[in-house]
Amino acid sequence: MVAVSPTHHSSEENQSFSVPTIDMSLDRILVSNKIVQACEEYGFFKLVSHGIPNRIISNMEEESYDFFSKPACKKQEAGPPSPFGYGCKSIGLKGDMGELEYILLEANPSSISRRSITMSADPNKFSDAVTEYVQTIRDLSCEVLDHMAQGLRLPDKSLSCLIKDDDNDSCFRVNHYHPFDDNNNIENSINCPLIGFGEHCDPQIITILRSNDVGGLQIYSKDNHWISVPPHPAEFCVFVGEALQVLTNKRFLSVKHRVLANFSKQSRISMMYFAAPSLAASLSWLPPANSPFGPRLYRNLTWGEYKKVVYSGRLGDQRLEFFELS
Repeated sequence: MVAVSPTHHSSEENQSFSVPTIDMSLDRILVSNKIVQACEEYGFFKLVSHGIPNRIISNMEEESYDFFSKPACKKQEAGPPSPFGYGCKSIGLKGDMGELEYILLEANPSSISRRSITMSADPNKFSDAVTEYVQTIRDLSCEVLDHMAQGLRLPDKSLSCLIKDDDNDSCFRVNHYHPFDDNNNIENSINCPLIGFGEHCDPQIITILRSNDVGGLQIYSKDNHWISVPPHPAEFCVFVGEALQVLTNKRFLSVKHRVLANFSKQSRISMMYFAAPSLAASLSWLPPANSPFGPRLYRNLTWGEYKKVVYSGRLGDQRLEFFELS
């Protein structure tokens, strides 16, 4: 974690920006076209009327709060992350501003069940809540990808099949940002914002994020501004990942995003499903019929090959340039 923004991008808010929001209850063709438009223009959008029962969300959030409210020594029993498990990172120039805690899990029932033993005094309750949430969000991810395929005029299920594979490499993460109150740093953060999670692009196909009603998420716009995304517990945020950028030959661009440090009085909880294919899956351009988006921009690569590059570097590194065709 870093204390200040690592680049010199403008932090000025773009007041004319309206977060693209997709109502999933509308006509299917309209929804597909709106999703494609949002991915082309922003690499990001929100989902409403998604049909996810509040019970599933509430159960997952309750288990998250229960875990993060434990004494540090108890939480450490679920770590250190390797990469899965419990982790904790300090925020601040000297690690003195607060902490980001997280749980990272493989998104499959058997792994979740094994990890639950160290996560909760009631492992079955924890495992059931996480598994139900993850499977529900995976289904939502598949629905979103099917809309993308339709809007791009790709074969049906050509994107969603990548994350339905039994060997898919999807994962699930819960971040907990502690609240802290420091008036001096609130004042200083206007020009030099304190960062809770540094700027980056997600490497997977898509990310689906849900947070509580505490803000902090920002996306980076094409006109070089950081834009705050208003939180809403009933909405889901969808991010285009770098793998999808390759699959669409840069028609969709992965969006850079970050999270500001939490100066509110309440903890920020965010839950992220990272939809990824199997390690052996090919990330090759899927050109739509009569495609005007040529020529091909990336060489053939597998998700496993790209993942090695991603996790051998730093959070905000540029990675896809190594796979670009000259």
